[in-house]
Amino acid sequence: MQPISHPSPNFGPRRDGLMPSLIVLHYTAMPDPQEALERLCSPEYEVSAHYLIHRDGRLFQMVQEDMRAWHAGAGSWGGHEDINSRSIGIEMDNDGASPFSEPQMATLEALLPGIMTRWTIDSTGVIGHSDMAPSRKSDPGRRFDWARLARQGLAVWPEGGADEVNPERFLKLLSQFGYPVADGVDPLLEAFRLRFRPWHHGPLDACDMGIAADLSRRFPVDRPGLIA
Repeated sequence: MQPISHPSPNFGPRRDGLMPSLIVLHYTAMPDPQEALERLCSPEYEVSAHYLIHRDGRLFQMVQEDMRAWHAGAGSWGGHEDINSRSIGIEMDNDGASPFSEPQMATLEALLPGIMTRWTIDSTGVIGHSDMAPSRKSDPGRRFDWARLARQGLAVWPEGGADEVNPERFLKLLSQFGYPVADGVDPLLEAFRLRFRPWHHGPLDACDMGIAADLSRRFPVDRPGLIA
């Protein structure tokens, strides 16, 4: 797939010799895709991403993959910070409330395998912005179809089940999967459900616990400072 070049000045070298081990998915949260593209390429806003996928399926590249785009901000995954130096950022043209279009999803599905191969990133390394920054971000949001990506080996999806409700154990299990857990159960539960139970609300329940246990068991990460 040949992207449309639309260079952004908002990038720099990856720090400390780091190379991409994650792909972080975002939505633009803007109704006008051209406005979103221009913002990601404006020195005034100091934000960017490697790619933007238009709702009509067009793919724009703003930053070369070997460079550090400014898309993730504060957060962590698997106990590691500076996610910008560790990741490829993909912005999806979406206002945060609308379904993602079929052409857009098809482009994403065509783009991901190449990135994953070039940088040796497996399906556990494809995450959402809300996963690495659960206290402050909600993208790519409830409308994003993570299960669809997982069916193609482009993300992970839990098998589910039920388990005893235990907030401390919930934190431990999701820490083992990769989530940052320092801010406690409430923001973590919201981010977790955005991805794995997007239309469920209410307090932590047995289904949440079962999903967390399955993620921890099948997709654990090696991380510094892991909750034991």
